[in-house]
Amino acid sequence: MQLAAIERRTTVDLVVDRIVRVIKDQKLAAGSRLPGEHELVEQLQVSRPVLREALARLQSLGLVDIQRGRGTFVGDTNSLANCVRLLQSAVTISPQELLSYAELRSAIEVQAARQAAEKATAKDIELLSALLNQLDDEELPYADALEIDFRFHRKLIEIADNVLMQNLMEVIYEFVLTQMVRTTPTQRENQLGRKLHKAVLKAVRDHDPDAAELAMRKHMQAVLDRLKLQEFTNAK
Repeated sequence: MQLAAIERRTTVDLVVDRIVRVIKDQKLAAGSRLPGEHELVEQLQVSRPVLREALARLQSLGLVDIQRGRGTFVGDTNSLANCVRLLQSAVTISPQELLSYAELRSAIEVQAARQAAEKATAKDIELLSALLNQLDDEELPYADALEIDFRFHRKLIEIADNVLMQNLMEVIYEFVLTQMVRTTPTQRENQLGRKLHKAVLKAVRDHDPDAAELAMRKHMQAVLDRLKLQEFTNAK
């Protein structure tokens, strides 16, 4: 007999889930103001750092819109249903399970980067460059940055021209987005991420498969290291 392990959930996960349920159950419309930080801390009985991390995760998925100096509001209802579905999936994924999918993603993306360096056309490189130029904007909303980041990686796999790779990435799409939410800092704080992306692009532009493989391996290792740190923290 094989029994599933008991799910471990952090306080941040629980706060995220509670706020999502309030938005859904009360059918809050886009633009509805949520209670202020002090009030949420009191109601939820959590620390400010925990609340802020939970709100940042919700903002990254488009569920809330944090406006500095004005407050926190419910996000755009056009994307709310998809975000809720993604979030419900994300908060139930254990750190170990997420790490396993990240390792699979790493294997796909490292090979894809190598093949992209061999096959990229001038137009492909132009599109990749345009995406990274957008990511240079430190004021880019977090949800937009995640979307552009994912499009960059998807484009590399498309250039690699391997249908199986593309299909596998579609299968683990939600897990990849969850990894990004949990490991990607804001644009202002994500200097390492931008540096690693640019190293991949340079190698693809130079049609240097070895350099592309190395750059993407470093990028994927940074993702794995952050996930392992979170797994260790959650286990304490």
